[in-house]
Amino acid sequence: MNVDNFKDEKEAIGYRIRELRENYAGGKISQEELGFRIGYAKKTIGELERGNTNPTFETLLLISKALNKTIIELFEFDLEDYKEKARKFKESKDSK
Repeated sequence: MNVDNFKDEKEAIGYRIRELRENYAGGKISQEELGFRIGYAKKTIGELERGNTNPTFETLLLISKALNKTIIELFEFDLEDYKEKARKFKESKDSK
């Protein structure tokens, strides 16, 4: 296993958070709105979604509640698939 501070894994969970935020049942919510709901700055949400920071369990619980998901639903994804999705998303942003 590549243990470079779990960069790929952090990017995968960040992509998952972004996906859930954009597909929220009540309609897409912004990073700013999610941050407001959990008491974090928009910049912090962006850092989490890009995998640039290591979220605490408490932060993940706050995010899951704000998105009306259980903590289990937050982690219900195929890790390898989401690593790839996060990589492609990052590449698309970098090419702009």
